[in-house]
Amino acid sequence: MKLTTDLITESVSHINAISDRELVLRDLKIPVIENLGATKDLNDTIDFTNNDLRSLGNFPRLSRLQHLLLANNRISTIEEGMQNSLPNLTTLVLTNNAIQELGDLEPLAPCRKLTYLSLLDNPVTKKQYYRLYVIHKIPSLRVLDFVKIKQAERKQAEELFKDQDGNESSLSKSLADAKTKTFE
Repeated sequence: MKLTTDLITESVSHINAISDRELVLRDLKIPVIENLGATKDLNDTIDFTNNDLRSLGNFPRLSRLQHLLLANNRISTIEEGMQNSLPNLTTLVLTNNAIQELGDLEPLAPCRKLTYLSLLDNPVTKKQYYRLYVIHKIPSLRVLDFVKIKQAERKQAEELFKDQDGNESSLSKSLADAKTKTFE
C-alpha cells in the first residue's frame, strides 16, 4: 500500500502511554517512506512496525518527532542526513530488519540526540565489535538493544577505536568502510 496523504490523515493518531502524540501506520505493507509532510509535524512518535520498508530515509523536516518505531520491516540501508530531517530523534527501534554491516550504521553517527537504539535481530548484531563500535560511533546513546551502556564499555570502545592522538583507528576506518553493496 502506498503511503499517501489520505492514508496518513485517515490513520489512527492518539496520545500513547507516555503522553506523546503517536501516528500509527502499522501493518499496512508500506514499501517507501513518503508524503510525511502531511503529518504537519504534529507527532512525537510514528509507528511503522510490520511494513515492507527497505530504506530508512526520505523524511521531510520533522522537528517534533522523537521516536521512530520500525520493527519488523526489511530495512537494509539508512540514508544520510537524518540528523537534519529529524533533529530531535531520541529513540530508534530497528528490531528485526536486514541491516548487514557496521558501515551501514554510519548515517546514525551525526544524530546527536539519539539515546535509545534497538538493532536486535539484524545480521549486523552478529558482527565482531558490534556493540563497542555502535557505542563509539554514537556517543549520545544511553541504551543499546535494551541494555544500558556502562562507562566501562565506553572506555573500552574508545581504547579500541581511537589511537593515541585521539583520531579514528585503522580498525574503526575499516569497519566504517565495510558497507552493504546494493543495486537499485
